[in-house]
Amino acid sequence: MSRIEEALKKASQARKEGASKAEEQTASPLAASSMPRSQVSQEILDRVRDQHMLVSMNDMCSPAAEEFRKLKQSLVRMTKKENFQNTILITSGTSGEGKSVTSTNLAISLAQEFDHTVLLIDADLRRPSCHELLCLENTYGLSDCLLEGRDVSQGMIKTGIGKLTFLPAGSPMANPAELLASKRMELVLKEMKSRYSDRYIIIDSPPVLPFAETRTLSRLVDMTILVIQDGRLSKYELRETLEALSGAHVAGAVYTQASSSSSKSRYSGYGHYGNYYGY
Repeated sequence: MSRIEEALKKASQARKEGASKAEEQTASPLAASSMPRSQVSQEILDRVRDQHMLVSMNDMCSPAAEEFRKLKQSLVRMTKKENFQNTILITSGTSGEGKSVTSTNLAISLAQEFDHTVLLIDADLRRPSCHELLCLENTYGLSDCLLEGRDVSQGMIKTGIGKLTFLPAGSPMANPAELLASKRMELVLKEMKSRYSDRYIIIDSPPVLPFAETRTLSRLVDMTILVIQDGRLSKYELRETLEALSGAHVAGAVYTQASSSSSKSRYSGYGHYGNYYGY
């Protein structure tokens, strides 16, 4: 065996030993260390600045950005009323209503303030899109950590946008309902809430009507915000969505692609939603 082959063999053995030690140190779903995995490069951050959907960052004087600031202020007031309620689920009745855009812009708006640290989690394992909005790859993330029993901090990425950290969805799954409804997911959420007790945890989840997992997740968080695209759902579908979320704390609704007059008149019978927002 040549010296080069010997050196390669030793390097391979060292990598395997290092991986084994790392696995031994992961004694629970969340280990002691919570440092994000890496700092996003300046090149990627520059690309995010060209993302027109991120109005909270790139078009801060627009009416849409102002609506997100209003949403943020109302959310902060709600979460501070009693004990700090920091786990917030964003969902919608059906796909394509703007929940991921809402989740990401709300997280950015919160993270840009001096007092707020934010963790954005993409829990839509079927059709993740938050990473695309942030101009990132959907690399090692939530699904991988849950399946492998690793610390979720290993999947976290510092975005460079204020104090915003992002946990991608991870490897795609055809049927993630069992994983997201598992005892392990419940334990991870509880530990994250405890470990990151001073930061907002924004969770982007699948739509309610087509899939089952959000119905479970909504009962594990402090509050749920429902995103509704004006004209997309019938009153029957809206009522069905609320019934599916029974047992969850539905704190409010975000209306997308709607004028304030049309949204309030269309759903005037649902005043128990809380505050209304449109952009």
